[in-house]
Amino acid sequence: MKYLTLEYDGDVAIVGLNRPEKRNAISDAFIEELDTVVTQVNGRAKAAVIFGHGPHFCAGLDLAEHVKKTPFEGVHGSRRWHEVFARIQRGKMPWFGALHGAVVGGGLELASSLHVRVADATAFFALPEGQRGIFVGGGASVRTARLMGVSRMTDLMLTGRSIDADTAERWNTVNYVVPAGEALAKAVALAKHAATNAEISTYAILHALPRINDMATEDGLFVESFIASFTATSPEAEERLNAFLSKRAGKVTNPNG
Repeated sequence: MKYLTLEYDGDVAIVGLNRPEKRNAISDAFIEELDTVVTQVNGRAKAAVIFGHGPHFCAGLDLAEHVKKTPFEGVHGSRRWHEVFARIQRGKMPWFGALHGAVVGGGLELASSLHVRVADATAFFALPEGQRGIFVGGGASVRTARLMGVSRMTDLMLTGRSIDADTAERWNTVNYVVPAGEALAKAVALAKHAATNAEISTYAILHALPRINDMATEDGLFVESFIASFTATSPEAEERLNAFLSKRAGKVTNPNG
């Protein structure tokens, strides 16, 4: 592969963005290679991690390529980003992000399609599209706005300012903040843990939760009842619940010690 690396650690696929000379900027060929990798990973792993080679996670869209497109080509390119990122967000396994350095523009859009994001202390986040005379096209108006809120996203796009990892955590844009250089190890550890979950529960979490979030309250509660019953009556759930009842499975840990 030209733009990505792929290796496995047990049931966890580790995908590296490998265009460091361009700060891992996303081109059309990059997107097609990512689509191929998603297919490969889906056939083998139970969880996946995305990280960036070099000093940055991803600085966004390859602007040199973008300025050469016609408006209709731009629409098709944007829709292809949506399609590939949706395969990650609405796939059969959880994806974790290990973020460092620039997580900017399209890089933040990619990160927003992941299920859990770990940022190290070097990470910074921005949506400079307003300064570039363009608009987000990789799903940020839906995914990123739902993480940080429309008001905060508007702020970033109008001012072009960057926020650090601690601010991103307060804004619900990342889930964890770790010291510099530790994001990948943390993300892999989380992915390994998630890979041990019941497959049906994982699928329900990835697919039911975001859809219920889009529903009216009573509709969401109605759907929740069916999902809960469907998962709880599966053979794997019965086995795991009996293991817990017979003290063969660990209890929830107390974070206070």
